[in-house]
Amino acid sequence: MKQVIITICSTKGGVGKTTLTANLGGFLASLGNRVLLVDADVQPALSSYYELTKDTGHGLVRLLTAGDLVNTINTTSAGCDLIYSDDPEGQLQGWILKTADGWRYISYRLNKLRPSYDFILIDTQGAVGPLQDAAIFAADLLLSPIPTETMSAREFLRGLVGMLMRLRTSFCNAGLPTPPLYGVLYRVDRTRDAANVVKEMRGAMTGELAAAIQQDDGCPNLDITIMDAMIPSLVAWREAATQQVPVHTLAKHPMAKLSLMAVIAELGLLHEPGAEEGKA
Repeated sequence: MKQVIITICSTKGGVGKTTLTANLGGFLASLGNRVLLVDADVQPALSSYYELTKDTGHGLVRLLTAGDLVNTINTTSAGCDLIYSDDPEGQLQGWILKTADGWRYISYRLNKLRPSYDFILIDTQGAVGPLQDAAIFAADLLLSPIPTETMSAREFLRGLVGMLMRLRTSFCNAGLPTPPLYGVLYRVDRTRDAANVVKEMRGAMTGELAAAIQQDDGCPNLDITIMDAMIPSLVAWREAATQQVPVHTLAKHPMAKLSLMAVIAELGLLHEPGAEEGKA
């Protein structure tokens, strides 16, 4: 498998994007993969999720605006490299809008870094905006956590899928397919409400939503999958964040590690580390 860029996205905040990004990255790194985390959220939770073992003093702003591929790469205690968010006032949003082809710049920069990594994971803000659009344009695949709460499930169907329908034309005009979207049911517990949400989400992909995303306009249709793998609701996620360690390192919580393994297996990300070294 070639090096893969994964954008973790949602149009709703608080759904678990940062937790999933950090722990997926930490787990992939533990398997011997070269992993780069990119914090593209103006609220930089991913930037402080793990301790920095090397801080260059620069992050996403310098990467995008100056094209600096060296002095923006920081290292973390989890074995992942990190391009941290250093744009607390959201000025990159305006820069993307004012710059010719600004929405392509994350893709340009990360494609130059792609040969150095097996996986690049981009964490995004929980709202629609030009920076999130750019992160989606850069991706080979999209991953969205869907908490098993009614409002979160409905926002996935209305907000995120609706946003991809809007961006689909831009991808088509650029001669590219919209990246496939994988929804992973998240914080799944044993309540009746959670069971109903799981049933609703799986049913949506064979019902009205499946019909709605089929467009006869010459552009590729959206490819959306609700994954069989699910992320359980566990105290382990909070404990790992507090300790600033990947959740799979907490031996007393094996279910967290097993759920991450199920996600990467279903996404087809299990491969020999470095097998594609040197290929773009």
